[in-house]
Order: sequence, then C-alpha cells, then structure tokens
Amino acid sequence: MNRYIILGTAGHIDHGKSALVRALTGTDPDRLKEEKERGITIDLGFADLAYADGLKVGIVDVPGHERLIKNMLAGAGGIDIVLMVIAADEGIMPQSREHLDICNLLKVKRGLIAVTKSDLVEEDWLELIQEDIKDFVKGTFLENAEMITLSSKTGHNIELLKEKIKDIALSVEPKSVSGIFRLPVDRIFTLKGFGTVVTGTAVSGSISLDKPVEILPRGIKTKVRGLQSHGEKLKTAYAGQRVAMNLQGISKDEIRRGDVITIPDRVKTTYVIDADLELLKDSSNTLKNRSLIHFHTGTSELTGRIIIYGEQELKPGEKAYCQFRFKAPITVMAGDRYIIRKFSPLLTIGGGEILDTSPKRRRKDDRAKDLEIFEKGELKEKLSLKILQGGLNGATPDELIGWIKAETPVIRNEVNSLVKDNLAIHCEGRILHKKVFDDFVQKVVSTLNAFHKDNPLKPGISKEALRAAFKGLDQRVFESLIHIIKEIVIEKDILRLNTFKISLSEDKKVLKERILKVLEQSEFQPPSKDELAKSISIKPQEANELLKIMATEKSLVRINDSMYIPMSNYTKMIDGLKNFFSSKNEMTVGEFRDILKTSRKYALPFLEYLDSNKITLRVGEVRKFLIKS
Repeated sequence: MNRYIILGTAGHIDHGKSALVRALTGTDPDRLKEEKERGITIDLGFADLAYADGLKVGIVDVPGHERLIKNMLAGAGGIDIVLMVIAADEGIMPQSREHLDICNLLKVKRGLIAVTKSDLVEEDWLELIQEDIKDFVKGTFLENAEMITLSSKTGHNIELLKEKIKDIALSVEPKSVSGIFRLPVDRIFTLKGFGTVVTGTAVSGSISLDKPVEILPRGIKTKVRGLQSHGEKLKTAYAGQRVAMNLQGISKDEIRRGDVITIPDRVKTTYVIDADLELLKDSSNTLKNRSLIHFHTGTSELTGRIIIYGEQELKPGEKAYCQFRFKAPITVMAGDRYIIRKFSPLLTIGGGEILDTSPKRRRKDDRAKDLEIFEKGELKEKLSLKILQGGLNGATPDELIGWIKAETPVIRNEVNSLVKDNLAIHCEGRILHKKVFDDFVQKVVSTLNAFHKDNPLKPGISKEALRAAFKGLDQRVFESLIHIIKEIVIEKDILRLNTFKISLSEDKKVLKERILKVLEQSEFQPPSKDELAKSISIKPQEANELLKIMATEKSLVRINDSMYIPMSNYTKMIDGLKNFFSSKNEMTVGEFRDILKTSRKYALPFLEYLDSNKITLRVGEVRKFLIKS
C-alpha cells in the first residue's frame, strides 16, 4: 500500500525554497506568472517526490515574504515534515524565525535543515552559519534535525537530501485514513470541460469517485466527479495526499480558500471555540483579554475576539485556556491546531490546540476542570465529558465522530466501552451519560412524589405535564427514558410511582359505595357524570375524580367521558353478547338494545365503546362479534 506524507518548506524570502523544490522534483512550484516574473513565491506551490517503494512525498512550497505569511499558514496545517531552508549567504532572517515559531506552535514533530546556496560562500563562512543555525533551533523540534549543506544550482547533496527525506518520511506516523474525510481548500479554479476544481491536502479519511460531499461552512452538498493527485487520476484519495477534486454542479464563486470538503452531515460549523493558548516566548507583545486577533487554522483565516479565562492579559511565554468568538462560521474539530496573529501590526504571537467546538456555558469553577480533561485526558474521558455536557439529549455517535479528531472505529469502540462500563446508556440512537440519567430519574421521582402529595385522589400525572419539567428534551428520548425507570408505572398517558395508591378518607369511601350502588341499580341506563353528582349531592369535579379512581381500581368501566358502568354490569353485557352470537353471526342495533333492555340513547354509546375496543366490528348497519367463545 502506498504511503503519503506531506513536506512543507519554510524559510525567508529568496533563500532558495522554490529552486530547491525544482531540483528535488523537476517541478516548478511557482505557478503564477507574477511569481515567475518577480522570482518569489506569492502563493502556495506544489510538487511531489515519488520513491520506488510506494512512498509519495507531497511538497508544499510556501511563500517567505512577511506580507505573505497568511499564505504560508494556509499551507502549514497539513504538514508532516518541515524542510527549514536557510541560505548560506544570508543566514537566519526574520521570516526564518517566524516560520519556525509557527511550526513549533503547530506541533510539527519532524524536520530537516537545508543550507542552500553553499556554492556562493567560503567553507569558513559556511561553518559559522551552521553554528548559528544550531543555536537558532535549540529547544525546538529541529534541535536534533540533520543539517545538509547543498546547492540547487550545482546539484551538490540534492540526492543526499532526497534520501534523508525518505528516511524521515518513513518514520512519520501517517495521517488517519479511518477518520472523517476532511480537505481544507487552498486553491479553486475552473477547467474547460470539467468545471470547478478545488485542491488541498487531505488531512484525514478517504473519499472516492461519485461519493457525496459537503462544502463547509456553506453547507453546500455535491458529489465528487473526479480525483487527481499530482496529475495522476485516482478512484480513491487518502489522507496525506495532495488532492485535486472536481465537484459536480458547483461554480467557482461558491467556494473559497478556507472552506472544508468533508462527509455530509458529520462535521458541524461553529462561531465559538474553547482552546488552550501559548504565547511565543520571544514575542514582545502582551495579549489583553477581549482583544481582536487574526485566527488561522487549516487553510482558513478569520478575525475573532479572544476571551482569556481567569486572566486580564497574557505575557510572552505564558499559557491559558481561552475562548475565541467569530463573526463568521468556522469548520474545525477538537484536536486541530491553530495560530493567532496580532490584529495590528500583523505579527505571529501564539497558538495552541482547539479543545471544544461546541462549548457549553459553565460555572467558573468547572471551566478549568473541563478544559483540562479536553486538553490532557484520554479519548474515553473526553467523549464521556462531551456526552455529559449534552445533557438529556446526549450525543449521537456521528456527532461525536464529527466533534473530535480521531479514528472513527476507535471513537465507536470507546463509546461502546462507556456503555459496557455503565457510564453511559443508549437511548433512541443517542448516548446519554449515566449521571444525567440518574439525575433524570431522581427528578421524575421527586416530581411524582410532589404531585401525589398535592393530588392524592388523582391516579397520576400526564406525560406531557411531566415532560414540561424537562425543557428542550426530545419527545422520543423522553418516552424511551420513562420506560426504563423502575420506580414508575405507565398507564396509557398517565404516570405514577409504583408505590403510590390513592388514599381515600372515610367519607370518600362512603361516596364510592353510593356511586357504585346508583350505577348498579341503573343497570344499562346509567346517569351522566353530572346527573350522578347531583343525585348524591357532590360537586361534578369530585364525582369526576372518584369515577376515575374507581375505573383505575376496575370496579367501574369507563364507556366515555360522561358514562361509567359497574364491572358487574359490564360482565353481564359481554355474557349477553356471547349468548346472542352463539346462535347468530350478526347483530342489529335493535337486537343489542333488547339484549341490554335499554333504549337506543344508551345502546349507541355502548356499541361505540365495544367497536373501539375491538369487541365488536361494525359492518354496514350490523355488528359482528370479535371475541371467540
């Protein structure tokens, strides 16, 4: 299987980065007419270095001029290896320092140092420059990196550099092909006969021809028409490759640098992120709370305001947790790196890791604890905390996969492990934290306790009344949750504690006996609810409560909202129907009226009850019996 690694050049303007790339690959990375005329790289250039054993190193050549640092940042996000280029005739220059600072902040772990233009200086001078460079990289990821003196013009040590690039590339951990596909866009153009093409470095996952994709943060959905990498047509593109992607039905004006091509409906855009921040030690700038800054991540650049947690300002070399608030949406995941530059003048001052892309409002005491877990915790701890923050709606597995930068199978395994360890539960396709569920149960039980105390004659609380106590809770999740609470009983739309029984006073018990006696005597011509209340001299509301209690106790059967009959009379009615249908197949309304020895006024409500409870079936003007003897 091929192995794909991205190498990025870094260094001051006119130190020979593009010439070196041309010497290594035979490809001129200066693609713009203006670049060729001026002899400097203005925008990102790309080339590739292929080895016989399947290793492919994509090279991103970045501009060195101070005013073009934002273009350099657009290329730095997907870099695995840095080739720090320092010209022997000039030595370390301002952009050498800024580029190294940026690579340190982005946590690039591997690199090489190329001392170019060695043919232009004497050996003594070359040795002095090398000593300066060793001091320059001390304490950085390049401290122990190999330093190669070379000349792009004469070809001196170019082959050696190729071999060193191969060695270091084989030691780099490749980008995850099991994560969500993400391609931060760095170029957009049109090709006649093809339409819109975007390019970028695939930072995770894979994508194939004809697969659906989404352009974020715009939310435009489209399909992959074509894929290439350095001119080679592909069926599938993988993380670590430089990819050119032809998109179906999309105009060039609908996309811009900084957009992200990804899998539909997974990654969410955001206006607010929490992060850790480290200011550069060598910076002379103090960062004040609520300052405006330039924010760079992937290929995107935004302006935003920084909220420093717990501090009013940060001094060079200091660290803190912070929040960035943007006016425009951004597409990022927890675990992505970023750089900030001073709003004015434009200077790189710090950077760090994005910790949370959907931060919740937290109490001051909880903020540092939560962010420390997001910064230093294991993946399982981070997922557990994110699920906890989701409250009763929790999070779906897909939401978690789109939230944090990690391999999809690993996230799924960790979520399953949380459930297995009884730290989370599955509910309607969502994952809820066990603590949240336990709090839900406690609140349900306490709410029902209070309701029973205030309404001792009511059989329970309605589902809707209980759900109102949990604002924003999805109805399906609510329904699912209440069915796994052992302490409650659900009877249609009424909920009660399993320990609750209606407690009647002696006078209420007497009223129940009087109601039962009246209804038994009336047989199949029962009084309405209001008539019943009047006959035993109680209020209609009181009669209503007692009738519901008696129906719950099954001493009465509710025919409709106004009509109840004793269970004994109900049994007589069913027995009468069985007897009638033992010799006949159909029954008219008149025949049913005669069975009950009642009038049509009462017979019809009884038949409607029997039909709705599937005891009888109406066929035209007759009924059939559905209960087998």
